[in-house]
Amino acid sequence: MSLGRKEKDILRILQRNGRISNADLAQQVGLSDSPCFRRVKQLEANGLISGYAAIVDQRKLGLEVTAFVQVTMEKQTDSDTEKFIACVEAEDHIVECFATSGSHDYLMKVVARNIDHFSELTMRRILKYPGVKNVESSFSLLEIKNNRVLPTD
Repeated sequence: MSLGRKEKDILRILQRNGRISNADLAQQVGLSDSPCFRRVKQLEANGLISGYAAIVDQRKLGLEVTAFVQVTMEKQTDSDTEKFIACVEAEDHIVECFATSGSHDYLMKVVARNIDHFSELTMRRILKYPGVKNVESSFSLLEIKNNRVLPTD
C-alpha cells in the first residue's frame, strides 16, 4: 500500500492517541469524517495498524526491574528453536524478544518485580528453556527514551 500524506498523518496521530474520535482525527488531518474513517479502516485492513493498546506504567504495576537478557543457544535445531520460542511466548515477564545477529542468538527485554524475582525468572525458567546454553543480563538504570511512535517519513 502506498501511503499518501493523509495516511501518514493519520498514522502519526493514532500512534500518539489511539482513542481519538474519528471526528477529531478527521479535523486534524483535514478530511471529512467518512473519508477519514475509510482511510483508517483501509490502514487496518492492510495491516499497517495491527491493533490498539493502553500504555501502562510498569513501575506503578510493581515491576521495578528491567533487564536485557542476551541468550546463546547450544545448537539451533528446529525442534529446540520451536520449543524455545513457545517458552518465550508463554512467559509474560519477557515483554520483547528478538533473534539477533552477532555473538548472541536472542535479545530479550524482561521485566520483574525486583532482583530476586528476576533471578528466579532467569535461573529457574530462562536457563532451562530448551537449547539455552548461556544468558548474560544487563539492567536498565535509567530509561532515557521509550518511543512507541514510529516515524512515518
